[in-house]
Formats: sequence, structure tokens, C-alpha cells
Amino acid sequence: MARTPAELVGAQPAPPFAITFDGRKVTALPGQSIAAALWGAGVLAWRTTRLGGHPRGAFCGIGQCHDCLATVNGQPNKRACLVPARPGDVINTQEGNGHAGLGV
Repeated sequence: MARTPAELVGAQPAPPFAITFDGRKVTALPGQSIAAALWGAGVLAWRTTRLGGHPRGAFCGIGQCHDCLATVNGQPNKRACLVPARPGDVINTQEGNGHAGLGV
């Protein structure tokens, strides 16, 4: 009989919850980073570069490259691979340095 990894270790994960990405509801699991939740929903890019507007998403997955920057709950430049997803989080695609609408 095949068992899942969660069954093998006796894990009892909490139920999934919703976060919002660019106005779209996305399901996240307890313990997932925002990047993992977005990947799970098929979202591969959530930032554009300052020069050229090229799409970016997670690259290194450990917070070293800064390609995964996103605006989380109104705060720009959050590394989506390091920030745990929380119920009700609002994530927006970050354009450039994330300060365009802040007058900085």
C-alpha cells in the first residue's frame, strides 16, 4: 500500500487558505512561502525588471538573487521565496523597484 510523505511522518497539516495575487484568489498551504504558493497556482512571474520590464519570478529559491521580489500587503521588495504565506495576504506584481506609486 502506497502512502504519502505526510502519512509516513504522521503529519496533520492545517487546512489550505486563500491569498490574493493581482486580484486573483490563490490557494496556499500552511508553511508554504509566497513563491511556493504562486508556483503551485501556475504563476511563474510576479516582478518586472526596472530596465526593459522583463518578467521575473523565483530563481534561486533561497533569498540570494532578489529575482522573486513582490509587493506583499502594500510593502514592496519582499522576497517571495522567504516570506511565509499567511491567510488573507495580498500580493501584487512589482514593477521595477516597487516605489513608483510611493513618490520615492
